[in-house]
Order: sequence, then C-alpha cells, then structure tokens
Amino acid sequence: MTNNKIINDAVFGFIRIPKGLLLDIVKHPVMQRLSRIKQLGMTSFVYPGAQHTRFQHSIGAYHLMTEAIHSLRQKGIFIFESEAEAICAAILLHDVGHGPFSHVLEHTLMNGISHEEMSLLLMEEINQEMNGSLTLALKIFKNDYNKLFLHQLISSQLDMDRLDYLCRDSFFCGVTEGNISSARIIKMLNVVEDKLVIDSKGIFSIENYLTSRRLMYWQVYLHKTTVACEKMLINILNRARLLAKNSVDLFASPALKFFLNNDIDKSFIVSSNDLLNNYKLLDDNDIWCAVKVWSQCKDKVLSFLSNSLINRKLFKVEVSETPFDEDYINDIKNNISKTYHLNEDEISYFYSINIIQKDMYDVNDDNIDILYKDGSIKDIADASEILNVSLLSKKIRKYYLCYQRYK
Repeated sequence: MTNNKIINDAVFGFIRIPKGLLLDIVKHPVMQRLSRIKQLGMTSFVYPGAQHTRFQHSIGAYHLMTEAIHSLRQKGIFIFESEAEAICAAILLHDVGHGPFSHVLEHTLMNGISHEEMSLLLMEEINQEMNGSLTLALKIFKNDYNKLFLHQLISSQLDMDRLDYLCRDSFFCGVTEGNISSARIIKMLNVVEDKLVIDSKGIFSIENYLTSRRLMYWQVYLHKTTVACEKMLINILNRARLLAKNSVDLFASPALKFFLNNDIDKSFIVSSNDLLNNYKLLDDNDIWCAVKVWSQCKDKVLSFLSNSLINRKLFKVEVSETPFDEDYINDIKNNISKTYHLNEDEISYFYSINIIQKDMYDVNDDNIDILYKDGSIKDIADASEILNVSLLSKKIRKYYLCYQRYK
C-alpha cells in the first residue's frame, strides 16, 4: 500500500503528497473548495486558457516549497522535520481565505476583511479540528516563530507563492514572456543570519523574475479588459446588495444570500458563527449561477449588467497616465443617461474610475539580498547591472475609466 498521493500537475509534473497531515489538508473540504475558484478570476475573458484554479496553485506552491527545503538542507541549513511539515502545511493553506473571483468579494460582499485574514481564521478552525496539528504552521504563517527565513518562504518578495503563480499564470495564459526559472531560483536560495538570500550566481534569474513580474501585472493581472470585467461584476453585486436590503427577493444560493443580506465587517466576525460556515460554501459557481438568473431580473440595472457580462458586452475602458478631466467624465455620464434612460443613482452602476499603482520591487519591503563568495551581501537594487534603484522602486500609476458603451 502506497503512503503517498501522486498529483499530475500541468506545470511541474508529478507531485507527491505524503500520507498524514499534508494529505489530510489536501483532502479537506476547505482545500477542495479552492478547486471551484479560478486563480485569475475574470482574466479568462482576455486569455481563454486561464482556467486554472487556486487548488492547482496551492499544490504547485507546495511542490516548490518541498524543493526549497531540499535545496536549503543540501547547503547545510538545518530544518527540523516538524518545521518542514509545518511550512508545507502553511503554504498549502495560504490561499484558503480567497473568495470567488479573487479580490472582488473583498470590495463588495465584505467590508475591510482581507483574504489573508480569512485564511488565518480558516486555518485556526482547521487546527482545532485536527487537534492542534497546525499550531507550528500557524506560528510560522503569522511570523511568530524564531526562524524568520521559514516565514519568508511563505510570504516575502521571493516566496514560493509568487514563484508558482508567475510560472503557472504565464503557462495557462500563454504569455511566454512571463516565464521564470523557478528551479534555478530555488537552487540559488541560501540563508544568512536567519534571512533568505540568493547566491550571486542566481542574480540573472532574479532580474528575469522581477521584469517578468512587472510584465505579468500590466499585461495579464491588470489588463484593461480584466479590470473592466471585474468592475462590472462589482457593480452587479453592489446592485444586488442594494436590492436585497430593500427587501427584493433575489435568486441566490443560501451562502450568497447570507452575504447579500448582511453587512459583513470585522465586528461581524466576532459576533457571528455563521460567517465562516457560509464563506466555506461560497465559490465561483454561486456567483455565475446568480448572475445568469439576474439577467432576467425585473430590475433593469441588474438585468442589463448581468446580461452584458454573460454575453461579453463589456464596459469600454480608457487608460491614462493622468487623472481624467471632470468635464469629460460628466459628458460620458450624460450620454449614458440619455441612451439608457437612467436616473442619477442608476448611472453610478454604469461607470467606474480607478487608480491602480504597482511597482516591480519595493526596496523598503522585505528586500531580496544577493550573497557573494566573499560573504558580502548586496540588495538586488544595488547588485544588478541592468536594473537600477529608480527603475526597481518606481511606482507606476495608471488611471482606469470604465463605462457602458453608448455609441
């Protein structure tokens, strides 16, 4: 009888899950829920191949973690078996707090509650179910353990989470420019004074990683069509919440209805035992099923937006390096109002203005250090010959104006 579960991953091939705690986590309903949540949300409207799930990503990140543990041990970095199992458990569970369509839920059905906080709540609940077997994993996840580098493997500017999603997302989107050599980077990992560093031979791989990350953000994650789709879905959910508050009986699964009918914020977490139970039942299917039915709703705003999203009649998107002129925005609003006979309150669901800011590397954050043979260490911003500090730390800001087409 085998002691392992073998998963055939599209990106990394065969991945071994040992019987015991880690396999129990993979089989847990909270983990299996991630197989019903797409990793990239609405990105499939732009890249049809982006159908992979957060479950696949979590398994991939786990695989890279096992490779990182093996590489560090080969270099004499001592990691207890209990620590190795704990960080593998933590990376498997790091995304369990994600709701449907990535971050859309955080901006609509919940207020001020991040997916990281939900992950922690779910991990603590699973830990109770498993009689405390995740206690060490939780300490490392929260950075309360005395080995900083173990936490960095889970959450840093060069963690296993980012290494997997860059490889995986570029693979399924077909964006070959986003490919990174995760195996090479992991082989170059080292630890100095309890911090992760990269051996100097790996500097070119890190340069490629940082440039690929920037490319993936602006070409994939923040593609204007993806942003437009997300804004449409956000407006749909916000309209549905308003109608639900006004006692309109909307079709929704019991889990989705719970979020439509309640004002969910941090205080709600403390006062309600139902939040986690309903959250665990919520996935992409609840949202799509509701949106399909809402396309036939009597409310013209909800039905119009739902029908438009389902049939890919998407918002027009304009992207600018500077803020949009108020007169220009008002002109668009007036044209939308005249074309679709909308009042002032209804118009707000037919356009959206957003400022999105991203940088490739934050020199003030958990920086990436390069280790040289003489023992000296330099930040990648100082060590790189092709990436200077001003380029690395430059925050690119773009203004997105999304609105219903009226021509």
